[in-house]
Amino acid sequence: MEPPECPVCLQSYDGECTIPRVLTCGHTACESCLLNLPQKFPLTIRCPACTVLVKYPPQGPTFLPKNIDLLRLIDPASPKPLKNPKNFENVLEFDFIPRTWSNEFYTFWKQYVLPKDSVLFEAKAEEDCGFRFGCLRENQSQRVSVVKLGSLCDDDDSVFKYSYLMRVMNCLSGMIVEVRDQLDLILRTASRQIKCCRVLGLWGDMEDGFLCLVCERLNEIERLDFLRNGDGLCNDGLSSFAMMGMEICEALISLNKQGFTAGCLGFSCFSFDNFGNLYVDLNDILVMGRRVTKSVAKVGCVGSRICDKEVGLFLSDFLESNVFFSPEVLYELFKKEGIWVECEESEFSVGYGSDVWPVACILLSLLIGEQFTKELIDYIRCVSTKASDDNIACLGMYMAWMEKVTYLLENKFGSEFVSLQLMFCQCLNFDPGCRPLLTNVWKCIRELIIKPEFDKMIRFDGPVNLENENHCLVLGELSCLPKERLETEDKDELLGAENSDGADIDQARAAGGVKDLVNGLSKGNVKFKDLQGHRDCVTGLAVGGGFLFSSSFDKSIHVWSLKDFSHVHTFKGHDHKVMAVVYVDEDQPLCISGDSGGGIFVWSFSFPLGHEPLKKWNEEKDWRYSGIHALTTSGRYLYTGSGDRTIKAWSLLDGTLSCTMSGHKSAVSTLAVCNGVLYSGSRDGTIRLWSLSDHSLLTVLEEDSSGAVSSVLSLTAVQHTLVVSHESGSIKVWRNDKFMKSMQTHKGSVFAVFLEGKWLFTGGWDKTVSVQELAGDEFEEDVIPTGAIPCGSVITALLYWQGKLFVGCADRTVKVYYYGK
Repeated sequence: MEPPECPVCLQSYDGECTIPRVLTCGHTACESCLLNLPQKFPLTIRCPACTVLVKYPPQGPTFLPKNIDLLRLIDPASPKPLKNPKNFENVLEFDFIPRTWSNEFYTFWKQYVLPKDSVLFEAKAEEDCGFRFGCLRENQSQRVSVVKLGSLCDDDDSVFKYSYLMRVMNCLSGMIVEVRDQLDLILRTASRQIKCCRVLGLWGDMEDGFLCLVCERLNEIERLDFLRNGDGLCNDGLSSFAMMGMEICEALISLNKQGFTAGCLGFSCFSFDNFGNLYVDLNDILVMGRRVTKSVAKVGCVGSRICDKEVGLFLSDFLESNVFFSPEVLYELFKKEGIWVECEESEFSVGYGSDVWPVACILLSLLIGEQFTKELIDYIRCVSTKASDDNIACLGMYMAWMEKVTYLLENKFGSEFVSLQLMFCQCLNFDPGCRPLLTNVWKCIRELIIKPEFDKMIRFDGPVNLENENHCLVLGELSCLPKERLETEDKDELLGAENSDGADIDQARAAGGVKDLVNGLSKGNVKFKDLQGHRDCVTGLAVGGGFLFSSSFDKSIHVWSLKDFSHVHTFKGHDHKVMAVVYVDEDQPLCISGDSGGGIFVWSFSFPLGHEPLKKWNEEKDWRYSGIHALTTSGRYLYTGSGDRTIKAWSLLDGTLSCTMSGHKSAVSTLAVCNGVLYSGSRDGTIRLWSLSDHSLLTVLEEDSSGAVSSVLSLTAVQHTLVVSHESGSIKVWRNDKFMKSMQTHKGSVFAVFLEGKWLFTGGWDKTVSVQELAGDEFEEDVIPTGAIPCGSVITALLYWQGKLFVGCADRTVKVYYYGK
C-alpha cells in the first residue's frame, strides 16, 4: 500500500518533517505547506484539497490537530523521505476567464485608445477627406489633427448600446488585416523617438460614428513661406536652406528606417515645434494620399486605359498645389484603382527611392522659387500634348527639362555648387534605382555650411536597409476614404418587433451562452418581452423546473413559463411586501418567499398548483426592524438575511431555527452561497463570510474604521470571484480572496448584480443594465465595459439563465431579453 502523502508537496507523511495537520473541513495537508499557503483574508485559508475557505489559527498550523490515523499507517522501518517542498502557487491552478478577443489583441490596442471626450473640434472647421483639426479637452493649447480610419458599429436602432471601448475594439477587429497591420506599424513607429509629429492614439468620434487617428498638430508650415518666394533664394539664404533641407531629409530618413515610404509630399506635410525643429506629419501624408486617390478615381473607370496626355493633365493639377510624387508612385496609384497607363516608365517599382523625387522637388522649390514648379508644369503639359506624335520621345523632353532646371540653378548660383546641381539631377531620374540615397542628399546639402574636411567624424547609425519591406503610406489602405456608416438592418428584424412571439425562440441557440446574448443584442437579433401582471415593484427573481418566479411589493409571487413566457400561476398569502424568492430543486421542488413582516412561505410545486402554502413560519418579530430582506439555500438549510441585523439558518425539513449568525450592525440586504462559504452583505457597508460547515464567522471585508459607510445592496459569488455593489454606485471585485478592483459604472445606487461566466450584469437607479466582461488572473483584474441596455425604469433584480436575461423593474414589469432568429 502506498504511504499517505501531502496533496500539495506530494511528500509522504512521517510525523517529523512532514506532519499531517487536519483542517476544519476534514482534509489534511502537511504543516510546512500549510505554513506557506496564501493567507489573503485574516485568520482564514483555502483548503488545498476542496478550496473551501476555512478557519486558520493565528498561532499557525502547529495549533491544528495532527491526523493520528494517517500517522498510524506509516511504517516505522521505512526510510525518511527527503523534504522537497514545492511552491503552493505553482501547484494550485486558478480558473481563467477568457476574453472576447485574444489577450494580446486587447492588451495591445487598449493602450492606444483615447478617452471618449478627449478631442474638441474647432468651430466651423471644414472636413477634407476625413481630415479635421481640433484640440485636446484637458489641454486646449495642444492642437491636434484627426483622420477618419473606419466606421464604428451603428447601434442606434438596437436596444443594446455598445460601450465606447467596445465600439472601438469592434472596429479594429473588423478591419482587414492589411489595414490593421499598417495602423499597428504607424502607432509603434510614432511612439519611437523619430522626427515625426507624435501620434496620440485612436479616438472614437461617437457623434459621427468613426474611428480616428489623432496626431499632434505643430506650428503651421507657413513659416516656410519666407524661403519659398517667387524668386527663390539668394546666396545669403543658403545657410537657412541647408538647415531646412537637412531637417527635411532627416525626417524622411527616420521614417524610412521604420519601414515607411511617404510616396507623396507637399509643404503641408512638414511642421515646426516651438524650437524651430522640423517634423513630418503622418496624418497630413495620409490625407494627401486620399486626395490623390480620390482624384485618380475620377480620371477613369476600373479596367479603362489612359494615355500620357491624361496622366499629364492629372499631374499638373497637383503640381499647381505644390504636391509632389514620383512617376512610379503615380502609376501605382492608377493601377491600384484598376486603371491601366500606357507608358514604359510604369514598370518601375515603388521603394525607398520614391521619396527622393518629392524631396528634391520641395528643395528645388525652395531654391528656385515658383519658376521651378512653373517649368515642371510646362514640361508635363508639353509632353502630354505631343505624346501622340511618334517623333517626340518622352526621354528627349525629359532631358530638355533637366537642362532647363540646371540652367536655372546655374543662373542663380553660378558654377559654385556643381555637386548640388548634379545631385538634384540624379534625384529627378525616372529610374528610382539610379537616384541617390536620402543620406547622400543630406551630406551634399550639409556641405553648404560645413566643408567635408571638417566633417569626417559624421556617420549614420542604422542606415536604411533597402532590402527590407517598405510600406508606402500613399498607396496603403489607410489612404482610402473609410466607408460610410453601415445602414441598420430591416426594422422587422430588430429588437422589439411588434409581431415577435415567444414561441419563436431558438432553444439551441439560446443555450449557447451569454456571448450569443451580447452579440445578438448589438446586431438587433435579440428579442424582448414584457411580462406584465404585478401591481407593484418587482423585488426578486428565481428560475427552476422550467419556470420563472418573480416576487413583488404587491405581496404575491408570479409564476411564468420559460417556454412561451405566459403567466402560469400566482402564489398569494403574504400579508406584507414580498422581498425575496428562491427555488429549491430537491426531491420535492419548492418555491420559498420571504416578506417584510418576517413571514417565510414554502410553496409546493406539484401540479395542480395550489393557492395555500405547503408550510409557513415567522421569524421572531422586533418592532424596531423590518422583516426579511434576502434569501438563499444550501443543502438542507434556508438562510435569511433580516432587518434585525442577523442571518438565520432554518431547517428545510421542519422549518425550525438551527442557528443565528450575528455581527452585522445594520440590516442584512443580500446573501449568496459559493464553495462552502455563505456571503452576507449589509447596509453597514461590510461583507461577512461564514463557514457553512459550522456557521462560524470566517472573516469580514470592507470594515472601515473611519466611519465612511456605503451600504451593500447586492452581491454575487461564482467560483473564485466575488462582486459587490454599493449604494454609492461603486462595484467592487475580489478574486481568489484578494481585492482586485473598484469601479463606478452607474450614476446611482446599484440594486442588482449577476455574474455568469465572464459576463457581469449590473443595474440600478440609473435605469440601465450595464454589461461588462471580467478578464484577468490572480494578479490583475480588468473589467471591460461591453455595453448597456436602457430599460426605462429602475432595475431592482437581475437573473441570467440559459441564454435569457431577466430584468426586474420598479415599473412592475419583468423584461426578458433573449437571442432570436
